[in-house]
Amino acid sequence: MQATELLVREAALLDNREWDQWLALLAPDIEYWVPTWKSEDEPTADPKRELSLIYYASRAGLEDRVWRVKSGRAVSSMVLPRTQHAITNVRILSAQEGSMSVASNWTTHQFLPKDRSVEVLFGRYEHVLRRDDDGWLIARRKTLLLNDYLPARLDFYSL
Repeated sequence: MQATELLVREAALLDNREWDQWLALLAPDIEYWVPTWKSEDEPTADPKRELSLIYYASRAGLEDRVWRVKSGRAVSSMVLPRTQHAITNVRILSAQEGSMSVASNWTTHQFLPKDRSVEVLFGRYEHVLRRDDDGWLIARRKTLLLNDYLPARLDFYSL
């Protein structure tokens, strides 16, 4: 299944810190969104009007974030965690010519060498994939973090 292969590849690129290759999977107009929770049962619904944990309206914002992490200018990422993403229960919600909507579950284990601690983050993904001349790109990624009692650090490579 092409969708599963793309999501697994995305996870591996993040784990291997191959962030330029990861960025290449993202459409220039990607919406990358990690909503917060309004209540115990309801996440925020509009990233432009409500609080988000992370929100980028295009790949340019993510490119800037990757540059900061790689350059060492992101103090919060001076000692990066070692991550391992697992993607499960991938299912196509809808498909049309040249695009598909995909849901999946994810877990990230991360080891923080500086603290010698382990954190586990988990949740659900909603991806919109769009086909271009070179293959499938991620046009939208919504990451719902289910255990949102957050560590001090949370960044793109953890989700």
